[in-house]
Amino acid sequence: MDPIALTRRLVAIDTVNPPGRERECVRVLGRLLEDAGFAVTEHPYGEGRSSLVARLGDGDGPPLCLTGHLDVVPLGARPWTHDPFAGETADGRLYGRGSSDMKSGVAALVVAATRLAPRLRATAGLVLVLTADEEIGSRGAARLATIPGALGTAGAIVVAEPTGNEPLVGHKGALWLHARTTGVSAHGSMPERGVNAVVRAARAVLQMETFEFAVAPHPVLGRPTLNVGTFAGGLNFNSVPDAATVGVDIRTIPGQKNQAVLEQLGHHLGREVALETFVDVEGVWTDPDHPWMAEVFEVAAATTGWRREVRAAPYVTDASALTPAYGNVPTVILGPGELALAHQTDEWCRLDRIEQAVELYVEIGRRWCGL
Repeated sequence: MDPIALTRRLVAIDTVNPPGRERECVRVLGRLLEDAGFAVTEHPYGEGRSSLVARLGDGDGPPLCLTGHLDVVPLGARPWTHDPFAGETADGRLYGRGSSDMKSGVAALVVAATRLAPRLRATAGLVLVLTADEEIGSRGAARLATIPGALGTAGAIVVAEPTGNEPLVGHKGALWLHARTTGVSAHGSMPERGVNAVVRAARAVLQMETFEFAVAPHPVLGRPTLNVGTFAGGLNFNSVPDAATVGVDIRTIPGQKNQAVLEQLGHHLGREVALETFVDVEGVWTDPDHPWMAEVFEVAAATTGWRREVRAAPYVTDASALTPAYGNVPTVILGPGELALAHQTDEWCRLDRIEQAVELYVEIGRRWCGL
């Protein structure tokens, strides 16, 4: 099976989220995995959407989990110079929405799994978790984690998000909030008769500038952050607005709990502001000296020439849902896509890295299964 051809086939399927429509990808990949001997279960996720869990191996010990998501972000306002759904190749690159984030990674996982399949039956084996709806808060993976028995067990996780085939050992958490204020409407010529919700929201934004997380920085991920991303309020010029909403993006570090941060911020802002959670995913971190992580580092060095450097991802991944669901097992983020190109216009992935990722996953899986 050619991982580049499979990547092109996946890129050609429009899974822009919203609405997602990942089911066609699931059916394509499910057939390939079934033909290789995997037991495949499709988990519906709304109209035209589903996730997939595939297993092969009945030996001792938990399997290795290989995971990726099937949805992609919208194209954006800027025009593309390459058709975003054609999978065009030029100058050693494959272009298209999802080429880096992360259909190349999914293709490489599936190809690696099919190459290992003939030898997996009597081993700990592999479990592939291919999810819908990752781009909006890993909701597809979180849904799978709530279905009894859907995920089964795993002893470690490989997340094929874009890293340029360099192993990363964690990422921050994300807490996205709507900060809402209310007021009393009145005519704009008589503002004293109303209560201005926009003014209350503006005060809240200024208060957020002084918010302190009161936590030591992480040695690799640094400090948690808070960003005000949106501000909306009012319906017309000549009325006192009675509602306003501020969009807040908080990135937490491993060891912090999002619920505690939410409570701290609510106390800081006071009763005038109601906080409503939109996305709530925790950070992930694996000790880089963990024996399995050291083995992954060894494979990466031998396959790509990578030199050991402990790094983490700037983005959030499905590991935020899957790692705790599997009992906080060691987790590596490792994929062929270009980290800096995720979500960009004219997104692309290097062709050689797709082939290289297959080699990485085959060797990591081979060692896990004792082959």
